[in-house]
Amino acid sequence: MTKVLIIGSGFAGLSAACCLAAEGMEVEVFEKNDQPGGRARLLETGGFKFDMGPSWYWMPDVFERFFNNFGKRASDYYDLKKLDPSYSVFFEDAAIEIPSGEQNVIHLFETIEKGAGDKLYKFLREAEYKYQVGIEELVYKPSLSYLEFADWRLAKSSLRLDVFNSLSSHVKKYFKNPKLIQLLEFPVLFLGAMPSKIPALYSLMNYADITLGTWYPMGGMYKVVEGMTRLAESLGVKFYLNSQVDKILVNSSGESYGINVTGSEIKGDVIIGGADYHHVEQNLLEKNFRTYSENYWDSKTLAPSCLIFYVGLNKKLKKLTHHNLFFDADFTKHAEEIYLTKEWPSNPLFYVCCPSKTDGSVAPPGCENLFVLIPTAVGLSDNEELREKYFQLVMKRMEKVAGESIIPFVQFKKSYAGSDFVSDYNSYKGNAYGLANTLSQTAILRPSIKSKKVKNLYYTGQLTVPGPGVPPALISGQVVATQIFKDLNQFNSASKLFSSSKTLKKHGIVSTTL
Repeated sequence: MTKVLIIGSGFAGLSAACCLAAEGMEVEVFEKNDQPGGRARLLETGGFKFDMGPSWYWMPDVFERFFNNFGKRASDYYDLKKLDPSYSVFFEDAAIEIPSGEQNVIHLFETIEKGAGDKLYKFLREAEYKYQVGIEELVYKPSLSYLEFADWRLAKSSLRLDVFNSLSSHVKKYFKNPKLIQLLEFPVLFLGAMPSKIPALYSLMNYADITLGTWYPMGGMYKVVEGMTRLAESLGVKFYLNSQVDKILVNSSGESYGINVTGSEIKGDVIIGGADYHHVEQNLLEKNFRTYSENYWDSKTLAPSCLIFYVGLNKKLKKLTHHNLFFDADFTKHAEEIYLTKEWPSNPLFYVCCPSKTDGSVAPPGCENLFVLIPTAVGLSDNEELREKYFQLVMKRMEKVAGESIIPFVQFKKSYAGSDFVSDYNSYKGNAYGLANTLSQTAILRPSIKSKKVKNLYYTGQLTVPGPGVPPALISGQVVATQIFKDLNQFNSASKLFSSSKTLKKHGIVSTTL
């Protein structure tokens, strides 16, 4: 039986573990921290439950497709609720609630800019096409060869996919109102570059936002981690927590035979780096077995880091909804400070998640659970004084918008920034979201899922294909599993799930190299 050792239990590692175990492989997952989930950990204190990482549940079809692989549904593991409004946006002179449902958003756009409703409908139809073709023909591929993309549908679709135009110019073709432009540009704020540098292909995110909707797993995003962990364990996966991997063991012929975990040698046939790619390659491998140099990594464009505050209030707030975007500052200036000048923002935009508006289980009665996030540049140094400065800044801006006091009612507060991402997740330069999805870092131009120096070493997660975000992480785990099946020539096994490329496609695990 093939034994697979996975380093890291984030969404990508969990996804790969489930797929490999379902194929009959022996799978063991080694997690540095005391709970599975990677960046999607859970913080519990005083009756508050904080999702420490991802808080948006978009692209529900990707989650459903993943669980369907195993004859399950997402509802077997958690209860999904569609949010209405999807989120609120606070501008300097107005507050806008984005309603659930495409037609409702079209109506909203029309009330803000005459003719914008019809234009949004056309914009979303283009975005829908990009979503369907992008997910089916681009995302579920290992990106190991340009030949994977040499098919007629992609060639025919190349112009409609809008790969060579920027999202910013694409949006401005349709809309003039600055508020509408910011609403359509914000979903790519975390992809790693200014909207003027992100391909217009990623208007597919607007389709995910407006048409597919914003959802919430009751109990919090950690319920998804718990569901995937339960599924993995039911398939025979073994988890080892508080188990930091110190080294990948490689023999003289360039084949890994295991890992070293806190001084103990663990043997394995296949190794998957599901932790930070840079850390796995640069710190766990000897230099002659690394595919990429430190100069290569230093030349890459990273998605942002962030400064997060987990806040428990002993009062309820009136004006906030579940998701809240504070755009009451200069959008362009903050983006420039993240991506160009790479400095601490002078007057940042920020995001507030208040899940207690939807879910009474995440805060004590009469209390509010706040997750406050400021996107920042990577590689910045920070200290407690700086963190407190930004806490006071965003709280006072929230008080102004809410029209009520907040700071005196803070019952619990914890901050989390780039240095914490480094210490907890070995995150390269303290990045929170991985490698930017710029044109020069898309598909085959991202770090490979396969090591070029170690025969049986693979990678998954946000620094490789397809990119940052929870749905891409789920896909990344499936993609690497598919590639391992192919490389081990196990497609003729008696597996119920993955016995042929036809079955793989049926269950949403697609590779044109099969």
